[in-house]
Amino acid sequence: MRHPFNQPVQALRLIVNPSANELREMARFEEKTTRYGSASYITRVRSRSAKNTFILEGDYLGVDQHGIPLAKEKEIALKVHEYLKTREVICLDRQMGKHHCFNLNCRLYITKEFARIPYMWHNMLFEPDPSKVEPDLISVHVPEWPERLVFVHPEAGVTYILGTDYFGEDKKSFLRMALYFWKKRGGIGFHAGSKVLRVRTAKGSLKDVGFIMFGLSGTGKTTLTIHDHGLQGEERVIIRQDDMVMMDDKGYCCGTENGFYIKTEGLDQSQRVLYDAATSPNAILENIKVLDDGTVLFDNTELTSNGRGVILRKEVTGTDDRIDLDKADKIIFITRRDDIIPPVAKLNAEQAAAYFMLGESIETSAGDPTRAGESKREVGTNPFMIGRESDEGNRLLHILRKNPDMECYLLNTGSVGKGGIKPGKKVSIKVSTGIMKHIARGTIKWTTDPDWGYQVPLEIPEIDLTEYNPAAYFSEDEYQKRVAGLRQERIRWLNKYPGLKEEIVRTILEPVKTL
Repeated sequence: MRHPFNQPVQALRLIVNPSANELREMARFEEKTTRYGSASYITRVRSRSAKNTFILEGDYLGVDQHGIPLAKEKEIALKVHEYLKTREVICLDRQMGKHHCFNLNCRLYITKEFARIPYMWHNMLFEPDPSKVEPDLISVHVPEWPERLVFVHPEAGVTYILGTDYFGEDKKSFLRMALYFWKKRGGIGFHAGSKVLRVRTAKGSLKDVGFIMFGLSGTGKTTLTIHDHGLQGEERVIIRQDDMVMMDDKGYCCGTENGFYIKTEGLDQSQRVLYDAATSPNAILENIKVLDDGTVLFDNTELTSNGRGVILRKEVTGTDDRIDLDKADKIIFITRRDDIIPPVAKLNAEQAAAYFMLGESIETSAGDPTRAGESKREVGTNPFMIGRESDEGNRLLHILRKNPDMECYLLNTGSVGKGGIKPGKKVSIKVSTGIMKHIARGTIKWTTDPDWGYQVPLEIPEIDLTEYNPAAYFSEDEYQKRVAGLRQERIRWLNKYPGLKEEIVRTILEPVKTL
């Protein structure tokens, strides 16, 4: 049954499914063309409006989600629909996912003046299935609305985006609803990239190893997803997805998108794969400084430190024609901490569920620019979750117990020893990608950490671990003080979530010292 506020949009003129070229022409008045021939735009709002985002109130609502009453949703939706009757509106259909179990028809309505947004979104998803007439998910976007507000009705599969012209709201509105769709069908959706490392294992065989990598925007997820790990010849990387995957209880991960939405801060030719795609004529740049002669200054943050680019997946070296991952053999939880977290730790199932729930990282300019760089926690490193957070952690634990061949790791892309008796050591991209390569090969020697019970590396080929021992940067008393403080923080965080299985909390409170 169609919900009262989820009605077809009536407009002064409805522009149905214009092509990418037509959308670019509609947005030409806002475009500054780069020297590469690509379009660049500057927006009024330059990050997601997390504090202004609300989910329909209900028993399913999670601890960290802001609720909005149904009556309030209906009231605003009615005003929006009346307003759109006086405007020219673009109606664009695209498909998310390609698997027979996961493919959603997504429909975006947006006022014509903001054609740059559907132009960008057109490149993120796939051509719609012509046999599907009705949309599975709908977003109604009015950037010029006087109040900034995003609200979601999960059961109806509809989102209203008001008062912001930031493209990330559109992209994430559909992914947020898809996460809930998949959750209701018994799966679990992740804010994660996916890839395959084809490596020669310690036993000498050539093997495809599937990875998914969790991480908040700005913590290195895209970098690690796209990196080639220095593999050459018969060893190689095959890139699947950059942002969201939908996992079933066997570890199969359905892909969602056909494009990547990358952060461009600090992008240069040393990051060849991303740089080549971002300088293609088919890229679309957002909030990046472009000079009058078309020169693109990726390292300039005058506009924002959250400069972005939509790039075509097919133009990213290392991709193929598949977006799904047959099995998440290795699960990587990316954190960005600076004191007592090692570069990598190997986790058992209970520990993995705990660190998934902790979602430790730093705030970035993509989330809350006023707090960029501060320590933060976000369950699953996923700010787009709908529903009880404990259900997600419990379901992950169930999947890992059902699939004991799936291995989980905590990967720190920050630094080790900051604030200690000697300068801390940054964990470089080279170290992080080298660790992942040797995880795939199975060539790391492990030992048990006495304080946390997880496994830490004793030896990693090609990597000198001398400077990456957190305890070496602090006196014994100071180190134990930091361990105790972090443990208390973690327990307090996990205790926020009613219904979380006791063994998940207990693994942080009383670490089990065996895998």
